Amino acid sequence: MAERVDQTKVLDQKLGFWDLQGSAIGQIIGAGIMSLMPAAIATTGRSVVFSFLVAALITVCQAIPIIFLCSCVRLRGGAYTQMGLMAGKTFAGMTVITTLLGQFSLATYGISLASYLIPLFGWPESSQKLVAFSVLTLFFVLNLIGIDAFAKIQNALVVILVASLIMFGVMGINKVSWGTYFVEDGYFMMDGVMGMLQASATLTFATGGATIIIGFSAEAKNPVRDIPLVVITSTVFVAAMYAVIAFVAAGVLPVPEVGKTLVNVANHILPTPLYYVFIIGGAGCALASTLNNQLAVSTKPILSMCADGWLPESFAVLNKKKVPYKILTFFYVIGVIFTLSGLSVSMLTNMSQLLACVTSFLLAYRTAAIPKILPEQWNRSVYKIPQGALWVITIICCAVSVFKSYLNVRNLTPTLVIINVVFIVVAVVFGVVKGKSIDLKPSYDDA
Repeated sequence: MAERVDQTKVLDQKLGFWDLQGSAIGQIIGAGIMSLMPAAIATTGRSVVFSFLVAALITVCQAIPIIFLCSCVRLRGGAYTQMGLMAGKTFAGMTVITTLLGQFSLATYGISLASYLIPLFGWPESSQKLVAFSVLTLFFVLNLIGIDAFAKIQNALVVILVASLIMFGVMGINKVSWGTYFVEDGYFMMDGVMGMLQASATLTFATGGATIIIGFSAEAKNPVRDIPLVVITSTVFVAAMYAVIAFVAAGVLPVPEVGKTLVNVANHILPTPLYYVFIIGGAGCALASTLNNQLAVSTKPILSMCADGWLPESFAVLNKKKVPYKILTFFYVIGVIFTLSGLSVSMLTNMSQLLACVTSFLLAYRTAAIPKILPEQWNRSVYKIPQGALWVITIICCAVSVFKSYLNVRNLTPTLVIINVVFIVVAVVFGVVKGKSIDLKPSYDDA
């Protein structure tokens, strides 16, 4: 029987530092900034600024294992390679399940973008599914063209996006009620410290996302240098920008009037022409850049999974532009089904929260083992630190992972907790049973 070929070996290494930066920023600033920030304000009020600082700290701690590992080798299979390298075959199999489940969220970006475009252009509400389908189809076709087209589109979207959000902050900062912002009037620390921390857990979904660029390792020019640096700088930059936006959002209008999205605040602080710029450039480009990024990056780990035998090898065929078009088409079809059927993607996300917590904790726990796993590469890493310090960081990362998991899971209903446990059992069984016929091949290189 012929040996399976890992198609990540033949992908073009074209993405530079700024391409990866555009990918990371576009992924972080997704639907979260528009919907999660008002939700956090509803939980903790004007103390949401502190929630963002805590969320950024949690996000950076969770990214440390990835930063260290990516500073050593090119992870051609992205998160899949990372888990196989750090935790072994069974947990690599679990990553197959989490990766496939993660793509069900594609439908949410098209639907959310449609919800902003419809009132903007005066289209009937009944056209939402058609608009969402059209958006999803557009970015599917664009991603078939190749990684060059993806990078150009992504960078353009992110430039417009960042400019729109900065405009929101600059125009709104002078309209904040500074004198009453930190007054304890019932809308500051609304639910005490625990409420502020609960809001932080929610906002980690808005500040996280930069680590997804490890999926571009096979196509990066210098992943060992660029990926760790991009993860750090993009997270810090976006978190700082979010903190300013949150300060404005919570300080311009009375907390109860902020609403479910930032649209109410934007309408209050921006003149009509700039309001439309914000809706298109801020909300529109935030969702579009995340959708574009998700379609491009999600296919790469699947290539290595196919090479190892978790999925059919025929699934990993590349077109002339070296795009895994079968995988991309599969994800597109899933997105279309959820878009047109109206099935709840958020419910599926809640069903797999614990599984994501388990994989996050495993990576944190194995951080101290990197020098043993990759001794030569670790010695060359610019992020190399003494083993004692590495153990301290590992403990901190594990504690943060457990704490975030607690905050996220505490609001799940007993039924959802049971379903989450079932998902974990299914993922473990898949890893153990299917793993018996799997021979993990090294899908990483020195770079």
